[in-house]
Amino acid sequence: MIGLIKKVLDKVTRPLPESLQAQLREDAQVNSAGYDPWGLHVETAERTLRAARWLYTDYFRVRVHGIENVPAGRVMLVPNHSGQLPLDGMFVAMAMIFDANPPRIVRGMVERWFPSLPFISTLFVRCGQTVGDPRNCVNLLERDQAILVFPEGVRGSGKTWWHRYELQRFGTGFLRIALQTRTPIVPVAVVGAEETYPSIYNAAWLAKLLKIPYVPVTPTWPLLGPLGAIPLPVQIDLYFGEPLHFEGDADAPDHEVQGMVEAVRSKIQSLIDEGLGRRPTLKLLEMLPGGRS
Repeated sequence: MIGLIKKVLDKVTRPLPESLQAQLREDAQVNSAGYDPWGLHVETAERTLRAARWLYTDYFRVRVHGIENVPAGRVMLVPNHSGQLPLDGMFVAMAMIFDANPPRIVRGMVERWFPSLPFISTLFVRCGQTVGDPRNCVNLLERDQAILVFPEGVRGSGKTWWHRYELQRFGTGFLRIALQTRTPIVPVAVVGAEETYPSIYNAAWLAKLLKIPYVPVTPTWPLLGPLGAIPLPVQIDLYFGEPLHFEGDADAPDHEVQGMVEAVRSKIQSLIDEGLGRRPTLKLLEMLPGGRS
């Protein structure tokens, strides 16, 4: 236990390499005070990275596949959403910093209710996340930034265990923005996050009371109290697909845009299926009652 604590403290306190810090500061395009127009503060982001590095490398042991597919310049990363907690977005963003060459800061688009959370919402903004407003997306892409969009929204992250890895309905807004800004879309599959916090029930009545999208109940929470709320240390795999390029009218009717949306959705699903096929432990889980066929 002492050895583990020392290892965690070493990861948390060890500074990021100077070359990495310099590249992140250049990519962020911040002003002399260290902020950008959306509230990103590079020093806060760097401190948060140090704190989260152990989770990425040791606790969840994230493995990254195909990140070389992410092109330079403006790009929209579109993963599946899962796992109840926003860990999937954190994994993708950290992969773009620790595993991409060159490293890049990813601007995640968060739900509109998120700013109502005290402290956490401020930290997220300082680390580069922003409310998923179309204007924010367009402005960031016009600055050649990398943005992260979850078209499933809370429909994806709040799924119960019985619907794991089943993609929910995609909105069309992300595709319209890609058309308007001529931005390539990189489909991303996050495999493993569903197992970190397996929800067996959504306490919708409590979610309504708290004015949040959902309140998951897991086999360990609330039964084991705060200890049961700790995500399980499941290994995570990230699969970055080849960029998809679309052309067309950003203001076209939904039925014209939907075909392009489905092409993105289909590609993400194929990446998920490929990833699941490489995980023997998940194949065993699929044989259990209620398993994914």
